[in-house]
Amino acid sequence: MCRVLAYIGPEIPVESLLLEPENSLINQSLDPELHPNLQLAGWGFGIWGDHLLKPDEPLLYHRPKAAFYDDNATGIIPSLAASTLLAHVRASGYDASVVQADENCHPFAYEGTPWIIAHNGGLPHWRRLQRELLPHCKDAYLKQMRGTTDTEFLYVLLLSLLEGEGDDDVQTAFERLLEVIRDAMHKLDLAALTKLKIALVAPDRIIGVNYGCDRDGNTEVSGDWKDLRPKADGEGDMALSMLLEPMYLLMGKNFEAHTGSYDVDPCPEGEATSAIFASEPLTDDGTDWVDINFGEIVFLRRTDGRIFKELRKLYV
Repeated sequence: MCRVLAYIGPEIPVESLLLEPENSLINQSLDPELHPNLQLAGWGFGIWGDHLLKPDEPLLYHRPKAAFYDDNATGIIPSLAASTLLAHVRASGYDASVVQADENCHPFAYEGTPWIIAHNGGLPHWRRLQRELLPHCKDAYLKQMRGTTDTEFLYVLLLSLLEGEGDDDVQTAFERLLEVIRDAMHKLDLAALTKLKIALVAPDRIIGVNYGCDRDGNTEVSGDWKDLRPKADGEGDMALSMLLEPMYLLMGKNFEAHTGSYDVDPCPEGEATSAIFASEPLTDDGTDWVDINFGEIVFLRRTDGRIFKELRKLYV
């Protein structure tokens, strides 16, 4: 299973987010869930920071190998600081068609938009679905597509449907994204379980999305993701469990004071100075993490040093 980590807050060393914590994103790639059936197909991150020479542009790093084997990580990351970060570990099934290359590592970033994207999920049959989806895509983004992943195509499609940069515009684009995908699935008789757990990030903003559809293309999906995990007797449905599993959010202050961990000082929401959006809780005590449940979208914005949050239901 892929891993996603997004951060907004005071500018801090990137190594405090990616290297130092015991449960860091890189260390998570040592023991991914379902690891016998997965190959680690790369990793990457994008950051913004006032001390970069181009603070208005994301600095991107990609490498098509397991993060813990990346000999560049400990050389480059300690020299970087960021106030906004999006990082991703890519996992894929053992399949000869999986291309391990820089251009297939998340996050993806295009010219003409402030947004970068990372994704933990999959869009089955996306190449055939393009027959119906390409008319929704704008040439300005299609011509920038370099890789062979469903995530990059989703990025093209989302940007093409986006009519503004406000929260309402982004929510409408995500709702429209799944609508056109489901329409294409039904028209081509290609309905399949589709997991879309997405982090869309711009300077001082994180938009986290947890939605998709079941094997019949239904977006109203019920069940307890924990109960659906396969058990010793063979009962369970791992794919449906992973579809319904939450994404996670941690907000607080003084993150920089907790060396070697993802801990923060708990505080009332209006006093939080940093936020982490992730594919799993990253602290020993997970009680401070907020679930972003299936069918929800969370908007996080850092303004005047404070984090403002709005959680909404997606209507598809």
